[in-house]
Order: sequence, then structure tokens, then C-alpha cells
Amino acid sequence: MSHSTKQSVLFPELLSKPIHVQFDEPDTTSDGGALLLKAVDNKLGLTASLARCLVDPREPGKVQHPLPDIIRQRVFGLCCGYSDTNDVARVGHDPMQKLLLNRDPLTGDDLASQPTLSRFENTRRRVDLFRMGEQLAQTVIRRHGHRLTGRKCKLVTIDMDPTDDPVYGGQQLAMFNGHYGNSCYLPMLGFISFNNEPDHYLVAAMLRAGNAPAKQGAVGVLKRLIPELRRAFPFARIRVRLDGGFACPELFTFLEGQKAEYLVAMGKNNILSERASSALLCAQAWFDVRDETVQVFGETLYQAKSWFKARRVIYKAEVVSHPGREPRDNCRYVVTNMKQKPKKVYEIYRQRGDSENRIKELKDGLYLDRLSCSNFWANQLRLLLVAAAYVLMQELRFLLGDIIGARSQVETLRLQLLKIGGQVKRSARRVVLHLSASHPWRDQWCKMAMALGASVP
Repeated sequence: MSHSTKQSVLFPELLSKPIHVQFDEPDTTSDGGALLLKAVDNKLGLTASLARCLVDPREPGKVQHPLPDIIRQRVFGLCCGYSDTNDVARVGHDPMQKLLLNRDPLTGDDLASQPTLSRFENTRRRVDLFRMGEQLAQTVIRRHGHRLTGRKCKLVTIDMDPTDDPVYGGQQLAMFNGHYGNSCYLPMLGFISFNNEPDHYLVAAMLRAGNAPAKQGAVGVLKRLIPELRRAFPFARIRVRLDGGFACPELFTFLEGQKAEYLVAMGKNNILSERASSALLCAQAWFDVRDETVQVFGETLYQAKSWFKARRVIYKAEVVSHPGREPRDNCRYVVTNMKQKPKKVYEIYRQRGDSENRIKELKDGLYLDRLSCSNFWANQLRLLLVAAAYVLMQELRFLLGDIIGARSQVETLRLQLLKIGGQVKRSARRVVLHLSASHPWRDQWCKMAMALGASVP
């Protein structure tokens, strides 16, 4: 490819000498650190297992871009910050992006075009997407099963949350949602955590219509997850934490049949408000004395009309104090089969809030809200590709934390480990990456590479 030296940008008075800018350096990349993604993917076997779930209807002799390459192109691209299929017009000839697909970085074929990617998204079968979801969960569980062998894992916690994904136009099953106030999809995401570790690992991603009730699909996801977790962690207790939209008798009955612990928030009603009234009066009295936020905890046995038996409900009666505002009563209810004291149960339930931070990270760092295809199942595929990208980034974060004790967001990981300027050179025997010597996180990158099996001088 010829590079003109005539095109330049001149800043005559910006510094003491005129500054000329020329985009004329051949065979360079801004994703020089992305080789780590390929190493992590090879370690987990993630994209290969996802590709095996798909059926390719194309004639073998006419296939230029195999399905595994297309999946890797999209997943690695999301990790590097390329949110949509049309970004390939900008990076399709990038030598590092080619190298990630085992192509010659200089003379190899460019990445699949936007029309090819769109055909790939819109020709996937529902059964294939179901298998991809299963493989994603099995990959994550298998990874941590190897990490926490034997009796090291005493507790596995499952957190599930819905989130809104505003739509772009006439998209299948895009419905108006009164809670979020817009037309959207309502994907449900599932996370698992181990023992008292702070990290929540994405393990399930299911797209739903915008008007779907929060509980829709929850039992189905749990039916697949819990047996997998029991096989991987036979000595661990299973605990499920859900917000109020999931509270329903079929969910409670299922979890009780699985002998799983559960903490599920529940909306208030007249009966529960009456039973918590004495605790609320106590909290108000303490507030008058202390003039600060006061919480009083209690419990009751409660049976709704649709329940076949009474269940334990713990409640928090709270008077909230904010500077410059009137005090506010705040009562919360959690249905549970756990035996700990009410305050302890509620503290355990509150920890589920970290899964909401992971959802924000998925939106801000990996473009979860770019489900812009008109076809519903194409958007389910996009959701799974985002989930796969997040699994790779979470593995990078886990390894980085093991090396330097850090917990970084996706955007920070991308900046520190992937976005490194460099030049790619290829000879008959090897490929050499000349990365920026002044990269601020050079040492972290080298330690990460060594953790993934590289020999770094």
C-alpha cells in the first residue's frame, strides 16, 4: 500500500518550531497489546467453543472468512473498543487485527466486511444461540472450577439482574417499558461469585422483549446453571440473590427443591407494612433522639395467596436522614430460607448491588446497549458476543490483580494493556512487534504476558 507524504497538518505557532503531522507510517497499529486477548482466548478456549455451536450454511469452497474467524473478529474488536460491524471499514486492514486471526499481518486477507458480518448475525438459528449461551456458562464455570479445586470453594452465589437497552427504531420485540420510560429490550444478565471474593463473573446473558416481566426466564436459567455449578463445586452451598421483580411462588418452590439458599426482595403490601409498623415506630423514636439515619430489623412468617406455604420474610424499617431534606421512612422486605439473624441476612442481600456495577461496566466499556439489529435473534447473538468479550476482559483483570493487586474497569484495562502503538514486521521466520518504548504500563503488560506463558526478556 502506498503512503503519501504530501498530506500533513501544520501547526505553525503551536510550539517554538512548526509542527508537521503526517499519517504515513506503514504497517503500524494502535492495538499492539491486543496479543494478550488471543493468549487469554487460547487459554479459555472460549471463541472456539462458541464457534462449534454454529452451523455454517455456506458452500465450503466459497468461504473466505470461517465462522471462528468472524466470532474472534467481533469479540476481539469489542475488547479493543470497536463497537459495531461497520468499524471494520476503519480497522479491517490493521496488521494486529489480522494477526489475531492467524493471518499474515502484512499480506493476509483483510477482516470480514460489514455486509459479511451482517449476514453472519442475521442467519443464526435459535438453537445455535441457546448452545452458545450454554458454552459461555460452561467455559466460565470450568475456568473457576480449575482454580478452586477440591474443597476450596464453600459458597457459590448467583446474582441475576435485568437492565434496559433502548432501541433504535423498528426492531423485533422492542416494547415500551413504563419503569424505564422508553422503548427498549430488557436483557437479563447472570453473575456468579465464589466464597467472599469481590468479583462477580458474567455467566449468562439472555435477551428479552422490552415489556417482559423481570422474572421471565429466571427459572430456566437457574435450571441450567445450578446443576453445572454442583458438578464443578460439589462441596459448595448454592445461594441465589434477586431483586423484587423476581419474587414469585414458582421461583421459591424451584429453589427449595434444589436445596439452594435464596434471598429475594419483595415489594411492600398492607400486611407486611402492618407487621413492620412497630419496628418503624421504634426507628422513628431513635431518630428523634439521634437525628441520624436509623435502621431496625425484624422478621415475620408471611404467606401470599398464591403461595402454598408460609415463608420467612425479614424486614428493614429505616428512617433516612439527608442534609437539607425532611426525614424519610424506608421499609424493605426480603424473602429468604436462610437462618441467620435479620440484620445479617439483609447485609448479605445488599452485596448483590455489585452486579449492577458490572452491568454499568458492560454498557460503558463493551457497548451492551448497541443491540441495533432489526432481527431479535441477531441482537441475542450480539449480546452473547458482548458477554464473550467481557469474559476475556474479566480474565485479564483477574490475572492483572493476581500480579499487582489491582481491580481495573474495562476501559482502564483497554488503555493499559491493549491500546499500545507499535509497528509490525514480518520476516520469513518470525513476526516482530515493535511496541512503544514509552508505554506507561510496559511492566504490567510484560508481567501479564509471562502469566499467559510468554517468554519476555
